[in-house]
Amino acid sequence: MTQPLLIEIGVEELPAIPFLKELPNITKKWQTILSTYNLQSQFTFDYTPRRLVFIHENFPIKQPQSKETFYGAPVEIAYKDGKPTNAALGFAKKCSVSIDEITTTNKNGKEVLFYEKDIEGKSAKALLSQMIEKFLQSLHFGKSMRWGNGSKSFIRPVRWLVCMLGEENVSCHLYGVESQKVTFVHRTDTFEPFSFSNIDSYLEALEKHHVIRNADQRRDVINKQFAKIEDTNGVTIEIDHELLEEVVAITEYPTALLGTFDEHFLELPPEVIITSMKEHQRYFPVFKDGKLSNHFVVVSNAVCSDYTQVIQGNEKVLRPRLSDALFFYENDIKNGLSNDGLKNITFMEGLGSIYDKSKRESNIALLLHDKYNLTEDIALLQKTVMLEKADLLTDMVYEFTELQGLMGYYYAKIGGEDEALCLALKEQYLPDGEESDLPSTNFSAIVAMSNKLDTILSLFSVGKIPTGTKDPFGLRRAVVGIIKIVQDRGFDFDIKKDLALICQSYNGVDLDKLENFFIERLLHHFDANASVIQAVLQSGERDINELTQKIEALKMIVESDNFKEVASTFKRVANIVKDVELNADIQVDANLFQEDAERELYTAFSDLKKQNYSNYHKELEALFGLKSDIDNFFDTVMVNVEDEILKNNRKNLIATIYKSFRKIAEIKVVTI
Repeated sequence: MTQPLLIEIGVEELPAIPFLKELPNITKKWQTILSTYNLQSQFTFDYTPRRLVFIHENFPIKQPQSKETFYGAPVEIAYKDGKPTNAALGFAKKCSVSIDEITTTNKNGKEVLFYEKDIEGKSAKALLSQMIEKFLQSLHFGKSMRWGNGSKSFIRPVRWLVCMLGEENVSCHLYGVESQKVTFVHRTDTFEPFSFSNIDSYLEALEKHHVIRNADQRRDVINKQFAKIEDTNGVTIEIDHELLEEVVAITEYPTALLGTFDEHFLELPPEVIITSMKEHQRYFPVFKDGKLSNHFVVVSNAVCSDYTQVIQGNEKVLRPRLSDALFFYENDIKNGLSNDGLKNITFMEGLGSIYDKSKRESNIALLLHDKYNLTEDIALLQKTVMLEKADLLTDMVYEFTELQGLMGYYYAKIGGEDEALCLALKEQYLPDGEESDLPSTNFSAIVAMSNKLDTILSLFSVGKIPTGTKDPFGLRRAVVGIIKIVQDRGFDFDIKKDLALICQSYNGVDLDKLENFFIERLLHHFDANASVIQAVLQSGERDINELTQKIEALKMIVESDNFKEVASTFKRVANIVKDVELNADIQVDANLFQEDAERELYTAFSDLKKQNYSNYHKELEALFGLKSDIDNFFDTVMVNVEDEILKNNRKNLIATIYKSFRKIAEIKVVTI
């Protein structure tokens, strides 16, 4: 038998960001609780900033009946001369029955004592309080708080609690609150508790009193209001989806409103205005004719007939923030970019100042400049690298740290610096995320690579190497950034040779650990079977772009329909030559051939080697195309003959073929 179940945990306003991080786990954790208590049923979960709501249309009123089984000692121990021993009597006592009720069963090939009894399921009403408490304790929001005289903590104080099965209030006392058939609606309507009799009247109360409990509905309302503002005013609202989710989480009855700020603030770089609006006020920027407009959109949680005061209030709040930003901007322009102050900012204990870091980066940049034959001169590159972090000293970046690099770009441009320098300052941290853009020029790419390489090498030099899942300095992200830049720009970069060259200026770097650190990132970076990546790595290749091409080529072959059949032939090839020194100069004497199959294989391979292949995929296809000749060779030619010279010549023929594979990949390690 089932009944509807309503659970509502009422709280003070939830902080959006920590709540949204835990949101994907909430339904899973409630499902785990239901499973643990054997009260599984379908449910919906909704939330507003003031409530977590679970509704079950058909919740079991009690646990199902179950069976509990007990196993005891082997019969030969439990009984002696037909009489129960202490082992048997103790087992009966454990099962709370007489010895006559104990039976036997076969377990692991032995006859043992056995008892099974029915367990009556407990009522849901008796369990719901502890279920809800365990659920709330399972939620992790980072920081939590205590309030009043309570000893338990939660993300925000719990202010009311609903637990209603059917139309009956289920008694629960949690976090100092007793469950009641009472909820609280939108504060604009009333601060008083609102009573209800059943789920329908609860839902009706929320709807009537301006609480949209479903997040999807609130998001849909906001998007429709955005569209109306755009159509009415001929503007475009930039929708940051993370910000949208945050706004959805902090409103119960959202209303999108268009506000205005003074046009003279548009003197500021657009990113400054947008950052100020998003980070501090949760406003959405507005564009007109492709340019930032002196408007913003705020999503209000207020309910009123005239929103004029709400709009004016938000305009009033934004004005001083933009005034401060304009003051910082003008002051920074007056002071200009200078890196002298960086000498007083410590980069890392044992690694000097940020100025010292810039000098190390400059040395790396010079090496890369020569390696990649940059058209820009060395003096410009050195100047760029030494100015990279200068905007850290500006008022604007002090206020908005996320604008570092970008503000350097604007200030350098205003200062009349070379366009390549300005762009490199802007792009120095790229890529800075999974879907991030990459540096747009070779010059910018070298500046960005130098930044990342110094961070990695300097931290390795003082033993700050990531372990486990911890990577506080983002070194794994830095390696991936280098890989992406190298791939995008087509730079040749050997993670063994080039890192060894650059590391000459760094003391204490374990080159083997450094190389393995890069290889570990490569294994995660490529979208390919791990054994394919390992096969290419075992070829000895360490140039990132060559690795990329070889992995992509082998991946295409391995994912073909007939690879399994082809692979068996070439793994046999690998086994035949396992005792041949493949790194030696292997000679094949065609005059020693006795069988047509070995002549045909030699001719086919010789023809293959004369070809010039435009890519590794075509070369691998040609090598794998030798399968029929190799199969014929194995079917008709005895390799391990008594004649040592003949045997070695035949092995060498197979070895030369396998050696050609090994230049691309160690085929034998590929698994599918």
